[in-house]
This record gives sequence, structure tokens and C-alpha cells, in this order.
Amino acid sequence: MAAKQPDGREDTVREFHDAVNMTAKQLEKWLATDESQSVGQSDGGESVGHASGRRIVELLNKNKGDLTDDDVAHMRKVVGYVHRHIEQRPSGDITDTKWRYSLMNWGHDPKK
Repeated sequence: MAAKQPDGREDTVREFHDAVNMTAKQLEKWLATDESQSVGQSDGGESVGHASGRRIVELLNKNKGDLTDDDVAHMRKVVGYVHRHIEQRPSGDITDTKWRYSLMNWGHDPKK
């Protein structure tokens, strides 16, 4: 296992909070909607993004000092997903698009 890099960890936490622009309450409310559950890759159960959204709510409610290495690894995954997905923005009004809904499952509302 690689040696811990405190600077990398701090950067990840900061980038996560930059990428996730929804509060825990906003994300919880969103995840309960049909729209939230209508998007993403799944094997018939919960989609990857929806499961990630539930994990993001937990991360937003944690104190920075309580974050585990696994938490930070998920934060990195969230940052990567949000950055990649933003690059694929469709043209036109994005309000009611699967693109926006997917991003919101990952804690980022592009309309904010």
C-alpha cells in the first residue's frame, strides 16, 4: 500500500467539496425522486450513481477528521465522475435531462 500523502488527501477533500454543490439535505431529497432513480447503470437494482449519492450524503455529514481512506477513495471517484460528466454537457436546455439527473445523483447540480 502506498504511503499516506496528507497533501493529496486534503486536495481530494477540497476538490470533493468543490464538485459536490448540493447539501446533504438537498441530495437526500433528490435521491427520493423517481427522476433520480430513473437514470444510471444498474443490474436491475439500484444504479451505481444512486448508491454513490447515498454514500455522498454520508460523507457530507462526516467530520473531516473522521474520514477513512475508503471515504477519501470514494471522494476521488466522485470528483472524477463529475469532471468527466460535465465535459459531456448536451446542447440546449438541460433542466429535464438524464445528463443532469445523473450528475445530481453524484451530488452536482449543473443548474446551480
